[in-house]
Amino acid sequence: MVYHKQQLKEERDQPRPFGKHPGFIVRRHEPFNGGPQPALLHRSFITPTELFYVRNHGAVPQVDPARYRLTIGGMVQRKLELTLEDLQANFARHTLVAALQCAGNRREELMRVEPIPGEVPWGSEAVGNAAWGGVRLRDVLQAAGVAEHALHVAFTGLDEVERHGRSFGFGGSIPLEKALSEEVLLAYEMNGAPLEPVHGYPLRVVAPGYIGARSVKWLASMMVQETPSDNYFQAHAYKLFPPSARADNVDWSSGMMLGDFPVSAVICSPDQGASVPAGIVTVEGYAIAGGGRTVERVDLSADGGTSWISATLQHKKQRWAWTLWTAHVELAPGQHQLIARAWDSAANTQPEDPRHIWNFKGYINNAWHRVDLLVR
Repeated sequence: MVYHKQQLKEERDQPRPFGKHPGFIVRRHEPFNGGPQPALLHRSFITPTELFYVRNHGAVPQVDPARYRLTIGGMVQRKLELTLEDLQANFARHTLVAALQCAGNRREELMRVEPIPGEVPWGSEAVGNAAWGGVRLRDVLQAAGVAEHALHVAFTGLDEVERHGRSFGFGGSIPLEKALSEEVLLAYEMNGAPLEPVHGYPLRVVAPGYIGARSVKWLASMMVQETPSDNYFQAHAYKLFPPSARADNVDWSSGMMLGDFPVSAVICSPDQGASVPAGIVTVEGYAIAGGGRTVERVDLSADGGTSWISATLQHKKQRWAWTLWTAHVELAPGQHQLIARAWDSAANTQPEDPRHIWNFKGYINNAWHRVDLLVR
């Protein structure tokens, strides 16, 4: 999306809920959804809380910490009911820098291929990299004692969502194998401070490498079970369907449940449609890889993919975190298109054309990222 000076001024004059930055793009006010202008994302390895994207499906719940309880049940040896103080006092605190990304990040590009009605028109802003603090999920599960034959851990939040005439808390699940890994946290801190209400206070799941929908906020309960969650958002909404499927003909049981997100590189600056002086142009962006893989290389092309240069990665390779990158390319006057692609530690890269991965929900777009420029 191109942001002109007058449009930016008008947006800055609008009230920003939840203490968000003036450069925060509000995609929807009710429920509140938005993220920062992409150029702001490259400013720091740790995304400030005021810039961290928000994906909500209902209103932000007001939680009384004195009455808060987390319940753990299902296929466990001991059912537990824990206060926030119980978690902080009885389990070791751990910290982890990890990126979260909405499954619909970069949906706007897929919408240019074919309309995707009813979904948030995300640009490339629905992502952020934060320092999370809390307890390991596996430590809590070990305290409860996981029963034999359990395969999944299902989460439900305290928010209230309405779908098809029913009201329920947002939910999702992750495989038990993932839940028992050292990186999954029950987080009560974000960037060194208690969670803000819009980011899940008092407790949320942080499942690094997985789509953001699995990092359930305002965590109310966990159920250990043999099957994935039957919550609407696991069993129905966050699924990947083939390009032939449409809302009016889809077999909802045929979709693949989303987990790991694929490798992707995004150009944050210059912005789409920017006008820049001829000569050496500095290009900045982020890259991200799921599944515990690291970003190994980011390539940039200014000639339609005929030739590529390697960008400079700004930080030491770090599992679960994103990578910021910078490249310098010499451009003559005229119209140019910049293209970015990334490679991860399993030698995965990105598809060239978004038409090849279009789906009617607009999920998991990791096609080559393209930015058109006027060089003067």
